[in-house]
Amino acid sequence: MVKRRSITNRLIATVVIAQLLLVVGMVVTSVVYTQRRLKSALDTSLQGRVLSLVALVRDPDDAGNLRLDETLVPKSIDAKHPDIYQVETQGGAVLTRSAGWPPDLDPALGQKHPHFEFTHAGVPYRALRLSAPILDNDGEGPYSPPSVTVTYAIPMLDTRYQVRQTATDIAIVSLVMLLATSVLSLWAVKRGMSPLRELTAKAERVSIQNWDFESPAGVNSTQELYPLGQAMETMLSGLQRSFSQQRDFLANAAHELKTPVAVLKSTIQSLLQKPRSAEEYKLGLEQSSEDLDRLEMLLHSMLRLARAEQWSTGGLRRELEPVSLAITCQESLDRLSALSEARNLVVTLTADRSIYLRADPEDLGLVWTNLLENAIRYSPEGGVIEVTVKRNGSHDAVIAVQDRGCGIPADDLPHIFERFHRGDDSRARKTGGFGLGLAISKALVGAYGGTLTATSLEGEGTKMTVHLPLSANGR
Repeated sequence: MVKRRSITNRLIATVVIAQLLLVVGMVVTSVVYTQRRLKSALDTSLQGRVLSLVALVRDPDDAGNLRLDETLVPKSIDAKHPDIYQVETQGGAVLTRSAGWPPDLDPALGQKHPHFEFTHAGVPYRALRLSAPILDNDGEGPYSPPSVTVTYAIPMLDTRYQVRQTATDIAIVSLVMLLATSVLSLWAVKRGMSPLRELTAKAERVSIQNWDFESPAGVNSTQELYPLGQAMETMLSGLQRSFSQQRDFLANAAHELKTPVAVLKSTIQSLLQKPRSAEEYKLGLEQSSEDLDRLEMLLHSMLRLARAEQWSTGGLRRELEPVSLAITCQESLDRLSALSEARNLVVTLTADRSIYLRADPEDLGLVWTNLLENAIRYSPEGGVIEVTVKRNGSHDAVIAVQDRGCGIPADDLPHIFERFHRGDDSRARKTGGFGLGLAISKALVGAYGGTLTATSLEGEGTKMTVHLPLSANGR
Protein backbone atom coordinates (compact mmCIF):
# COMPACT_ATOMS: atom_id res chain seq x y z
CA MET A 1 0.00 0.00 0.00
CA VAL A 2 1.37 3.42 -0.98
CA LYS A 3 2.17 5.57 2.03
CA ARG A 4 0.32 8.88 1.86
CA ARG A 5 2.15 12.06 2.77
CA SER A 6 0.67 15.39 3.70
CA ILE A 7 1.52 18.30 1.42
CA THR A 8 0.78 20.67 4.32
CA ASN A 9 3.23 18.90 6.62
CA ARG A 10 5.88 18.83 3.90
CA LEU A 11 5.47 22.55 3.24
CA ILE A 12 5.65 23.38 6.93
CA ALA A 13 8.71 21.15 7.38
CA THR A 14 10.37 22.81 4.38
CA VAL A 15 9.72 26.28 5.78
CA VAL A 16 10.97 25.32 9.27
CA ILE A 17 14.11 23.69 7.86
CA ALA A 18 14.77 26.72 5.67
CA GLN A 19 14.34 29.03 8.67
CA LEU A 20 16.59 26.80 10.78
CA LEU A 21 19.29 26.87 8.12
CA LEU A 22 18.92 30.65 8.02
CA VAL A 23 19.39 30.81 11.80
CA VAL A 24 22.48 28.63 11.63
CA GLY A 25 23.86 30.72 8.79
CA MET A 26 23.21 33.95 10.69
CA VAL A 27 24.89 32.63 13.86
CA VAL A 28 27.92 31.32 11.97
CA THR A 29 28.23 34.52 9.92
CA SER A 30 27.88 36.69 13.01
CA VAL A 31 30.45 34.66 14.95
CA VAL A 32 32.97 34.80 12.11
CA TYR A 33 32.39 38.51 11.57
CA THR A 34 32.62 39.31 15.30
CA GLN A 35 35.71 37.19 15.69
CA ARG A 36 37.43 38.93 12.78
CA ARG A 37 36.54 42.38 14.07
CA LEU A 38 37.75 41.57 17.58
CA LYS A 39 40.96 40.04 16.27
CA SER A 40 41.52 43.12 14.11
CA ALA A 41 41.09 45.35 17.18
CA LEU A 42 43.37 43.01 19.16
CA ASP A 43 46.03 43.18 16.44
CA THR A 44 45.88 46.96 16.48
CA SER A 45 46.35 46.88 20.26
CA LEU A 46 49.25 44.46 19.90
CA GLN A 47 50.99 46.69 17.41
CA GLY A 48 50.63 49.65 19.76
CA ARG A 49 52.02 47.66 22.68
CA VAL A 50 54.98 46.47 20.61
CA LEU A 51 55.83 49.99 19.45
CA SER A 52 55.51 51.21 23.04
CA LEU A 53 58.10 48.64 24.15
CA VAL A 54 60.42 49.57 21.30
CA ALA A 55 60.16 53.23 22.36
CA LEU A 56 61.28 52.27 25.88
CA VAL A 57 64.52 50.67 24.71
CA ARG A 58 67.58 52.95 25.18
CA ASP A 59 71.26 52.85 24.20
CA PRO A 60 72.84 55.05 26.89
CA ASP A 61 76.43 55.04 25.64
CA ASP A 62 75.74 54.55 21.92
CA ALA A 63 77.80 51.38 22.13
CA GLY A 64 74.99 48.91 21.68
CA ASN A 65 74.45 48.34 25.38
CA LEU A 66 70.68 48.39 25.27
CA ARG A 67 68.49 48.92 28.31
CA LEU A 68 64.68 48.80 28.89
CA ASP A 69 63.04 50.51 31.82
CA GLU A 70 60.38 47.96 32.77
CA THR A 71 58.80 50.34 35.23
CA LEU A 72 57.42 52.25 32.27
CA VAL A 73 55.86 49.20 30.56
CA PRO A 74 52.04 49.68 30.34
CA LYS A 75 50.03 47.55 32.74
CA SER A 76 47.91 44.69 31.45
CA ILE A 77 44.18 45.21 31.18
CA ASP A 78 43.47 41.75 32.62
CA ALA A 79 45.26 41.67 35.99
CA LYS A 80 44.43 37.99 36.49
CA HIS A 81 45.95 37.04 33.16
CA PRO A 82 48.61 39.67 32.39
CA ASP A 83 50.21 40.33 29.03
CA ILE A 84 53.54 38.66 28.37
CA TYR A 85 56.42 39.85 26.22
CA GLN A 86 59.99 39.26 25.24
CA VAL A 87 62.55 41.66 23.76
CA GLU A 88 65.51 40.33 21.77
CA THR A 89 68.54 42.19 20.57
CA GLN A 90 69.67 42.30 17.00
CA GLY A 91 71.99 39.37 17.69
CA GLY A 92 69.19 37.20 19.05
CA ALA A 93 70.02 37.55 22.76
CA VAL A 94 67.12 38.07 25.11
CA LEU A 95 67.22 41.62 26.40
CA THR A 96 64.29 41.15 28.76
CA ARG A 97 61.11 39.17 29.15
CA SER A 98 58.08 39.46 31.36
CA ALA A 99 57.27 37.21 34.26
CA GLY A 100 55.29 34.24 33.12
CA TRP A 101 56.84 34.07 29.64
CA PRO A 102 56.67 30.42 28.52
CA PRO A 103 60.24 29.18 28.27
CA ASP A 104 59.23 26.33 26.00
CA LEU A 105 57.56 28.56 23.41
CA ASP A 106 58.46 27.40 19.89
CA PRO A 107 60.89 30.02 18.49
CA ALA A 108 59.64 29.26 14.96
CA LEU A 109 56.30 30.88 15.77
CA GLY A 110 56.08 34.28 14.19
CA GLN A 111 58.69 33.52 11.55
CA LYS A 112 56.22 33.04 8.67
CA HIS A 113 53.52 35.41 9.89
CA PRO A 114 53.95 38.12 12.52
CA HIS A 115 50.60 37.28 14.16
CA PHE A 116 50.19 33.87 15.75
CA GLU A 117 48.32 32.17 18.57
CA PHE A 118 49.37 29.76 21.29
CA THR A 119 48.12 28.42 24.62
CA HIS A 120 50.09 28.73 27.87
CA ALA A 121 48.90 27.44 31.23
CA GLY A 122 45.48 26.83 29.75
CA VAL A 123 45.13 30.45 28.61
CA PRO A 124 44.88 31.25 24.87
CA TYR A 125 47.11 34.10 23.65
CA ARG A 126 47.41 36.09 20.46
CA ALA A 127 50.90 37.40 19.79
CA LEU A 128 52.73 39.77 17.46
CA ARG A 129 56.41 39.41 16.61
CA LEU A 130 57.88 42.60 15.17
CA SER A 131 61.40 43.96 14.55
CA ALA A 132 62.00 47.71 14.70
CA PRO A 133 64.94 50.09 15.24
CA ILE A 134 65.19 51.84 18.57
CA LEU A 135 64.45 55.56 18.56
CA ASP A 136 67.18 56.64 21.03
CA ASN A 137 69.83 59.00 19.52
CA ASP A 138 71.03 61.73 21.87
CA GLY A 139 74.53 62.03 20.42
CA GLU A 140 75.82 63.99 17.47
CA GLY A 141 77.07 62.80 14.15
CA PRO A 142 76.04 59.84 12.07
CA TYR A 143 74.36 57.09 13.95
CA SER A 144 72.89 53.72 12.84
CA PRO A 145 70.44 52.64 15.58
CA PRO A 146 70.32 48.96 16.44
CA SER A 147 67.00 47.11 16.07
CA VAL A 148 65.19 44.91 18.52
CA THR A 149 62.62 42.14 18.00
CA VAL A 150 59.65 42.30 20.30
CA THR A 151 57.22 39.44 20.80
CA TYR A 152 54.11 40.61 22.64
CA ALA A 153 51.15 38.38 23.58
CA ILE A 154 47.72 39.34 24.91
CA PRO A 155 45.31 36.78 26.45
CA MET A 156 42.23 36.06 24.30
CA LEU A 157 39.87 34.99 27.07
CA ASP A 158 37.88 38.21 26.86
CA THR A 159 37.80 38.05 23.07
CA ARG A 160 36.49 34.51 23.05
CA TYR A 161 33.96 35.38 25.72
CA GLN A 162 32.65 38.23 23.59
CA VAL A 163 32.42 35.92 20.58
CA ARG A 164 30.49 33.31 22.59
CA GLN A 165 28.23 35.96 24.07
CA THR A 166 27.52 37.39 20.61
CA ALA A 167 26.75 33.91 19.25
CA THR A 168 24.47 33.18 22.22
CA ASP A 169 22.56 36.45 21.88
CA ILE A 170 22.09 36.04 18.14
CA ALA A 171 21.06 32.40 18.55
CA ILE A 172 18.44 33.27 21.18
CA VAL A 173 17.00 36.08 19.09
CA SER A 174 17.05 33.90 15.98
CA LEU A 175 15.33 31.00 17.73
CA VAL A 176 12.62 33.33 18.99
CA MET A 177 12.19 34.61 15.44
CA LEU A 178 12.21 31.01 14.17
CA LEU A 179 9.41 30.10 16.57
CA ALA A 180 7.40 33.14 15.53
CA THR A 181 7.93 32.57 11.80
CA SER A 182 7.14 28.86 12.17
CA VAL A 183 3.81 29.67 13.81
CA LEU A 184 3.12 32.24 11.10
CA SER A 185 4.14 29.76 8.39
CA LEU A 186 1.89 27.08 9.89
CA TRP A 187 -1.04 29.47 9.82
CA ALA A 188 -0.22 30.72 6.32
CA VAL A 189 0.24 27.23 4.85
CA LYS A 190 -2.98 25.91 6.36
CA ARG A 191 -4.84 28.99 5.20
CA GLY A 192 -3.24 28.71 1.76
CA MET A 193 -4.24 25.04 1.51
CA SER A 194 -7.86 25.68 2.49
CA PRO A 195 -8.98 26.24 -1.16
CA LEU A 196 -7.52 22.85 -2.05
CA ARG A 197 -9.44 21.24 0.81
CA GLU A 198 -12.61 22.96 -0.41
CA LEU A 199 -11.94 21.68 -3.92
CA THR A 200 -11.44 18.15 -2.57
CA ALA A 201 -14.68 18.33 -0.59
CA LYS A 202 -16.53 19.49 -3.70
CA ALA A 203 -15.02 16.73 -5.82
CA GLU A 204 -15.92 14.06 -3.24
CA ARG A 205 -19.61 14.90 -3.62
CA VAL A 206 -19.56 14.20 -7.37
CA SER A 207 -21.11 10.88 -8.39
CA ILE A 208 -23.17 9.39 -11.21
CA GLN A 209 -26.24 10.64 -9.33
CA ASN A 210 -24.79 14.12 -8.70
CA TRP A 211 -22.74 15.80 -11.42
CA ASP A 212 -23.04 19.30 -9.97
CA PHE A 213 -19.58 20.77 -9.59
CA GLU A 214 -18.51 24.38 -9.35
CA SER A 215 -15.05 25.54 -8.33
CA PRO A 216 -15.08 27.24 -4.91
CA ALA A 217 -14.44 30.97 -4.80
CA GLY A 218 -11.12 30.38 -3.05
CA VAL A 219 -9.95 28.19 -5.94
CA ASN A 220 -11.02 30.70 -8.58
CA SER A 221 -9.11 33.46 -6.76
CA THR A 222 -5.92 31.38 -6.44
CA GLN A 223 -3.62 31.63 -9.44
CA GLU A 224 -2.14 28.14 -9.07
CA LEU A 225 -5.48 26.38 -8.41
CA TYR A 226 -7.69 28.20 -10.91
CA PRO A 227 -6.52 26.11 -13.93
CA LEU A 228 -7.09 22.93 -11.90
CA GLY A 229 -10.61 23.98 -10.98
CA GLN A 230 -11.43 24.86 -14.58
CA ALA A 231 -9.92 21.59 -15.81
CA MET A 232 -12.04 19.63 -13.32
CA GLU A 233 -15.18 21.48 -14.40
CA THR A 234 -14.43 20.76 -18.05
CA MET A 235 -13.54 17.13 -17.33
CA LEU A 236 -16.66 16.46 -15.26
CA SER A 237 -18.83 18.22 -17.83
CA GLY A 238 -17.36 15.98 -20.52
CA LEU A 239 -17.79 12.90 -18.35
CA GLN A 240 -21.39 13.80 -17.64
CA ARG A 241 -22.04 14.35 -21.33
CA SER A 242 -20.31 11.08 -22.25
CA PHE A 243 -22.16 9.20 -19.52
CA SER A 244 -25.48 10.62 -20.69
CA GLN A 245 -24.64 9.83 -24.32
CA GLN A 246 -23.61 6.32 -23.41
CA ARG A 247 -26.80 5.77 -21.43
CA ASP A 248 -28.93 7.21 -24.21
CA PHE A 249 -27.00 5.21 -26.78
CA LEU A 250 -27.64 1.96 -24.93
CA ALA A 251 -31.30 2.79 -24.49
CA ASN A 252 -31.72 3.78 -28.14
CA ALA A 253 -29.69 0.82 -29.36
CA ALA A 254 -31.80 -1.53 -27.27
CA HIS A 255 -34.93 0.05 -28.71
CA GLU A 256 -33.63 -0.14 -32.29
CA LEU A 257 -32.56 -3.75 -31.84
CA LYS A 258 -35.83 -4.66 -30.17
CA THR A 259 -37.93 -3.69 -33.20
CA PRO A 260 -36.35 -5.97 -35.86
CA VAL A 261 -35.92 -8.78 -33.34
CA ALA A 262 -39.60 -8.55 -32.30
CA VAL A 263 -40.74 -8.46 -35.92
CA LEU A 264 -38.47 -11.39 -36.80
CA LYS A 265 -39.74 -13.37 -33.82
CA SER A 266 -43.35 -12.59 -34.69
CA THR A 267 -42.84 -13.74 -38.31
CA ILE A 268 -41.24 -17.03 -37.24
CA GLN A 269 -43.93 -17.69 -34.61
CA SER A 270 -46.62 -17.01 -37.21
CA LEU A 271 -45.04 -19.58 -39.56
CA LEU A 272 -44.87 -22.15 -36.77
CA GLN A 273 -48.44 -21.79 -35.53
CA LYS A 274 -49.88 -24.03 -38.25
CA PRO A 275 -48.87 -25.71 -41.47
CA ARG A 276 -48.31 -23.23 -44.30
CA SER A 277 -48.05 -23.48 -48.02
CA ALA A 278 -44.69 -23.22 -49.72
CA GLU A 279 -45.60 -19.74 -50.94
CA GLU A 280 -46.45 -18.60 -47.40
CA TYR A 281 -43.19 -20.04 -46.05
CA LYS A 282 -41.27 -18.30 -48.83
CA LEU A 283 -42.96 -14.96 -48.10
CA GLY A 284 -42.29 -15.33 -44.35
CA LEU A 285 -38.62 -16.15 -44.92
CA GLU A 286 -38.26 -13.19 -47.28
CA GLN A 287 -39.65 -10.91 -44.57
CA SER A 288 -37.34 -12.46 -42.02
CA SER A 289 -34.39 -11.95 -44.35
CA GLU A 290 -35.30 -8.26 -44.70
CA ASP A 291 -35.45 -7.89 -40.93
CA LEU A 292 -32.09 -9.63 -40.58
CA ASP A 293 -30.61 -7.29 -43.20
CA ARG A 294 -31.89 -4.31 -41.27
CA LEU A 295 -30.51 -5.73 -38.03
CA GLU A 296 -27.14 -6.33 -39.70
CA MET A 297 -27.07 -2.75 -41.03
CA LEU A 298 -27.83 -1.40 -37.56
CA LEU A 299 -25.05 -3.44 -35.95
CA HIS A 300 -22.61 -2.40 -38.67
CA SER A 301 -23.50 1.28 -38.13
CA MET A 302 -23.09 0.97 -34.37
CA LEU A 303 -19.67 -0.67 -34.74
CA ARG A 304 -18.63 1.95 -37.27
CA LEU A 305 -19.64 4.72 -34.89
CA ALA A 306 -17.73 3.11 -32.01
CA ARG A 307 -14.57 2.83 -34.13
CA ALA A 308 -14.93 6.43 -35.37
CA GLU A 309 -15.19 7.70 -31.79
CA GLN A 310 -12.13 5.68 -30.83
CA TRP A 311 -10.16 7.25 -33.68
CA SER A 312 -11.37 10.75 -32.77
CA THR A 313 -10.16 10.33 -29.17
CA GLY A 314 -6.81 8.88 -30.22
CA GLY A 315 -7.67 5.36 -29.10
CA LEU A 316 -6.53 3.84 -32.38
CA ARG A 317 -3.47 4.63 -34.53
CA ARG A 318 -3.36 4.02 -38.26
CA GLU A 319 -0.79 4.43 -41.01
CA LEU A 320 -2.52 6.50 -43.71
CA GLU A 321 -1.61 7.47 -47.25
CA PRO A 322 -2.55 10.74 -49.00
CA VAL A 323 -5.85 10.50 -50.90
CA SER A 324 -7.55 12.98 -53.20
CA LEU A 325 -10.64 14.60 -51.71
CA ALA A 326 -12.05 15.24 -55.18
CA ILE A 327 -11.76 11.56 -56.16
CA THR A 328 -13.46 10.32 -52.97
CA CYS A 329 -16.32 12.80 -53.54
CA GLN A 330 -16.70 11.67 -57.16
CA GLU A 331 -16.80 8.01 -56.11
CA SER A 332 -19.61 8.76 -53.64
CA LEU A 333 -21.54 10.62 -56.36
CA ASP A 334 -21.14 7.66 -58.70
CA ARG A 335 -22.30 5.29 -55.98
CA LEU A 336 -25.52 7.28 -55.47
CA SER A 337 -26.13 8.15 -59.12
CA ALA A 338 -28.95 5.64 -59.47
CA LEU A 339 -30.74 7.13 -56.46
CA SER A 340 -30.34 10.71 -57.72
CA GLU A 341 -31.42 9.79 -61.26
CA ALA A 342 -34.51 8.04 -59.93
CA ARG A 343 -35.57 11.41 -58.47
CA ASN A 344 -34.43 13.36 -61.54
CA LEU A 345 -31.88 15.33 -59.48
CA VAL A 346 -28.88 17.19 -60.88
CA VAL A 347 -25.77 16.73 -58.74
CA THR A 348 -22.78 18.97 -59.58
CA LEU A 349 -19.23 18.67 -58.30
CA THR A 350 -16.81 21.60 -58.33
CA ALA A 351 -13.51 20.41 -56.92
CA ASP A 352 -9.88 21.46 -56.59
CA ARG A 353 -8.17 18.24 -57.57
CA SER A 354 -4.84 19.25 -56.00
CA ILE A 355 -6.11 18.79 -52.44
CA TYR A 356 -4.86 15.64 -50.71
CA LEU A 357 -5.36 14.41 -47.17
CA ARG A 358 -3.81 11.53 -45.26
CA ALA A 359 -6.94 9.51 -44.62
CA ASP A 360 -8.73 6.23 -45.14
CA PRO A 361 -10.72 6.50 -48.42
CA GLU A 362 -13.47 4.38 -46.90
CA ASP A 363 -13.88 6.88 -44.04
CA LEU A 364 -14.15 9.85 -46.39
CA GLY A 365 -16.43 7.95 -48.75
CA LEU A 366 -18.78 7.12 -45.88
CA VAL A 367 -18.93 10.78 -44.82
CA TRP A 368 -19.69 12.04 -48.35
CA THR A 369 -22.21 9.23 -48.91
CA ASN A 370 -24.12 10.05 -45.71
CA LEU A 371 -24.24 13.76 -46.54
CA LEU A 372 -25.25 13.16 -50.15
CA GLU A 373 -27.86 10.57 -49.23
CA ASN A 374 -29.56 13.04 -46.88
CA ALA A 375 -29.39 15.78 -49.53
CA ILE A 376 -30.94 13.47 -52.16
CA ARG A 377 -33.65 12.25 -49.80
CA TYR A 378 -34.80 15.77 -48.85
CA SER A 379 -34.41 17.47 -52.25
CA PRO A 380 -37.51 17.96 -54.38
CA GLU A 381 -37.68 16.01 -57.63
CA GLY A 382 -35.87 17.80 -60.41
CA GLY A 383 -33.83 19.81 -57.91
CA VAL A 384 -30.11 20.60 -57.81
CA ILE A 385 -27.45 19.50 -55.33
CA GLU A 386 -24.10 21.30 -55.32
CA VAL A 387 -20.91 19.71 -54.00
CA THR A 388 -17.76 21.85 -53.71
CA VAL A 389 -14.22 21.00 -52.66
CA LYS A 390 -11.84 23.94 -52.19
CA ARG A 391 -9.02 25.27 -50.09
CA ASN A 392 -9.46 27.74 -47.25
CA GLY A 393 -6.07 29.42 -47.24
CA SER A 394 -3.16 26.99 -47.19
CA HIS A 395 -4.06 24.97 -44.13
CA ASP A 396 -7.69 23.88 -44.49
CA ALA A 397 -9.93 22.13 -46.97
CA VAL A 398 -13.64 22.94 -47.14
CA ILE A 399 -16.14 20.44 -48.52
CA ALA A 400 -19.75 21.61 -48.79
CA VAL A 401 -22.95 19.77 -49.79
CA GLN A 402 -25.81 22.18 -50.58
CA ASP A 403 -29.37 21.10 -51.35
CA ARG A 404 -32.52 23.10 -52.12
CA GLY A 405 -34.87 20.94 -50.13
CA CYS A 406 -37.34 21.56 -47.33
CA GLY A 407 -34.66 22.49 -44.79
CA ILE A 408 -34.39 21.50 -41.15
CA PRO A 409 -36.61 23.03 -38.46
CA ALA A 410 -34.76 25.34 -36.11
CA ASP A 411 -35.69 23.16 -33.11
CA ASP A 412 -34.18 20.06 -34.73
CA LEU A 413 -31.00 21.68 -36.09
CA PRO A 414 -28.98 21.49 -32.81
CA HIS A 415 -29.77 17.76 -32.48
CA ILE A 416 -29.16 16.39 -35.97
CA PHE A 417 -25.69 15.02 -35.07
CA GLU A 418 -26.98 13.13 -32.03
CA ARG A 419 -27.08 9.36 -32.23
CA PHE A 420 -30.44 7.81 -33.20
CA HIS A 421 -31.94 11.25 -33.81
CA ARG A 422 -34.52 11.36 -36.60
CA GLY A 423 -35.93 14.62 -37.80
CA ASP A 424 -38.70 12.83 -39.77
CA ASP A 425 -40.64 10.41 -37.60
CA SER A 426 -42.95 9.49 -40.47
CA ARG A 427 -40.33 7.43 -42.36
CA ALA A 428 -41.24 3.83 -43.04
CA ARG A 429 -38.96 1.06 -41.90
CA LYS A 430 -37.94 0.31 -45.45
CA THR A 431 -36.92 3.89 -46.32
CA GLY A 432 -35.95 5.37 -42.99
CA GLY A 433 -32.47 5.16 -41.49
CA PHE A 434 -31.34 4.55 -37.94
CA GLY A 435 -30.35 8.12 -37.07
CA LEU A 436 -26.64 7.21 -37.00
CA GLY A 437 -25.43 8.55 -40.36
CA LEU A 438 -24.68 12.12 -39.29
CA ALA A 439 -23.32 10.99 -35.92
CA ILE A 440 -20.88 8.65 -37.70
CA SER A 441 -19.92 11.39 -40.18
CA LYS A 442 -19.23 13.89 -37.40
CA ALA A 443 -17.14 11.36 -35.48
CA LEU A 444 -15.12 10.45 -38.59
CA VAL A 445 -14.49 14.10 -39.45
CA GLY A 446 -13.45 14.72 -35.84
CA ALA A 447 -11.00 11.80 -36.08
CA TYR A 448 -9.05 13.81 -38.66
CA GLY A 449 -9.15 16.99 -36.60
CA GLY A 450 -11.94 18.56 -38.59
CA THR A 451 -15.44 19.90 -37.98
CA LEU A 452 -18.85 19.19 -39.49
CA THR A 453 -21.47 21.93 -39.26
CA ALA A 454 -24.95 22.45 -40.67
CA THR A 455 -26.82 25.59 -41.71
CA SER A 456 -30.42 25.43 -42.82
CA LEU A 457 -33.49 27.52 -43.50
CA GLU A 458 -36.90 25.92 -43.74
CA GLY A 459 -38.13 25.94 -47.30
CA GLU A 460 -34.75 27.00 -48.72
CA GLY A 461 -32.49 24.00 -48.14
CA THR A 462 -29.58 22.77 -46.05
CA LYS A 463 -25.84 23.17 -46.34
CA MET A 464 -23.45 20.68 -44.69
CA THR A 465 -19.90 22.02 -44.39
CA VAL A 466 -16.81 19.98 -43.54
CA HIS A 467 -13.53 21.66 -42.53
CA LEU A 468 -10.46 19.44 -42.60
CA PRO A 469 -6.97 20.62 -41.56
CA LEU A 470 -4.26 20.05 -44.14
CA SER A 471 -1.28 21.44 -42.18
CA ALA A 472 -0.54 18.11 -40.46
CA ASN A 473 -2.08 15.60 -42.85
CA GLY A 474 -2.20 17.05 -46.33
CA ARG A 475 0.40 17.76 -48.95
